[in-house]
Amino acid sequence: MRRAVALRLQAALAAAATVAAVGVVLPTFQASAAVGSATGYATANGGTTGGAGGQTVRATTGTAIHAALCGRASSSTPITIQVEGTINHGNTTKVSGGSCNTAAGVIELKQISNVTIIGVGNGAVFDQLGIHIRESRNIIIQNVTIRNVKKSGSPTSNGGDAIGMESGVRNVWVDHVTLEASGGESEGFDGLFDMKDDTQYVTLSYSTLRNSGRGGLIGSSESDRSNGFITFHHNLYENIDSRTPLLRGGVAHIYNNSYVNLRESGINSRAGARAKVENNYFRNSKDVLGTFYTSEAGYWQVAGNIFDNVTWSSRSGDNNPAGPNPQSNTTVSVPYSYTLDGASCVPSIVSQTAGANKGIKVSNGSCSPQTPPPTNNPTPTPTVTPSTPPSGGTNLSIGADSDGSSKGGGTSYGNVRDGNLSTYWSPSGSTGDISIKWSSAKTVSRIVIREASGATGAIGSWQVVNPANGAVLKSGSGAGTITFTATSLSKITFRITGANATPQVAEFETYAA
Repeated sequence: MRRAVALRLQAALAAAATVAAVGVVLPTFQASAAVGSATGYATANGGTTGGAGGQTVRATTGTAIHAALCGRASSSTPITIQVEGTINHGNTTKVSGGSCNTAAGVIELKQISNVTIIGVGNGAVFDQLGIHIRESRNIIIQNVTIRNVKKSGSPTSNGGDAIGMESGVRNVWVDHVTLEASGGESEGFDGLFDMKDDTQYVTLSYSTLRNSGRGGLIGSSESDRSNGFITFHHNLYENIDSRTPLLRGGVAHIYNNSYVNLRESGINSRAGARAKVENNYFRNSKDVLGTFYTSEAGYWQVAGNIFDNVTWSSRSGDNNPAGPNPQSNTTVSVPYSYTLDGASCVPSIVSQTAGANKGIKVSNGSCSPQTPPPTNNPTPTPTVTPSTPPSGGTNLSIGADSDGSSKGGGTSYGNVRDGNLSTYWSPSGSTGDISIKWSSAKTVSRIVIREASGATGAIGSWQVVNPANGAVLKSGSGAGTITFTATSLSKITFRITGANATPQVAEFETYAA
């Protein structure tokens, strides 16, 4: 245990030294994690708050961004990174630490949570350098420009994606960003905003995507249907060949966007996907909605859209445009409230609000720009575990250690003892063990198992086990408060033996007799 603590201390000191070397400022105050609050599907599944409530640092290089992530107490410690200046290959190197997993030549947000990256001052430009989000959750990216990220040629970054998400990503809000390329695949570029391999609960809002062959995709192939619950609103898509977006499986809500000069196709719903498409404005474009380049159909619900000088090709083979008179062929219900601007004024309000360095203004719901209210003291979402359980006592899991038999992608054993209901551990399957352990024995007579928001009721049968001798202290079903005969032990295991859905243990609290 002492060696582990010493290694963590060494890692923290090393990260601190790197922070100093690359010029990151660590103020002693706390600040809001972002301007405004998340919207759309990013508000579901416990919400998206990024680094709210954590420390705020300033970074002027990619290495400094990585150092800020690596200097945290843990991979889930909230942090807001204010970025100013040009971030490029020359100033972005790998930084090592226990709270990060970074790489050179890309901004790497891997196996972490509770992070905000926001452009400030004269603006933040990621030049030929992409942002990669993998096995992570509760991420906000706001008010930055990402341009000319290549997958071929030189230099390359992030597989050619401006922003790419994959492998168990949850709750990402990307807002007021500018994503742009200088051509298509033949010029070395790929997607501007890509999601694949189980990425869910994402919102892209008030952003500009332009001058690219591909706007973005949801699902990397017809078989990758584990993605979805994505909202796109008040974005400008301009001079794009296709994929605005390409949706394979899953659900997307697409409203109040402005589309200009889509050259080949637009919203491509396929492979069983369902898109709610309302009050958008399409201008000077071709085949802006339908199922394209596949025989596996997708579906859409349409209302209030304006098609201004839009041309439609004939239906044949794998080409199935929704026009020239698009009609709904499914219904889509969304779990959040929202206000629709009239489609006729969408080009105007989007031109005034979408993209980086426009004051992070939003629509007031009546097509007029307004500055969102400050969020220095945001209303907490259900993410904080009460320090005192219903029957009183001190949670012994705080400051303890944890391990388990397995963990699903993007989750961590430590998430069950961080006092944060927006982070959780999941087994790699439907059953598994999660344990709390101490350096010296504790007397425990009660535990509280709290499920993550959106996963209530997933836990079925369980056992509470003393690993020292294999004794089953209690068995039952369902999460909540569990009492048993007071037992002295240095490790206690909650073993899930049956489940109704993928279990998500947000907190494993332990209490003395």
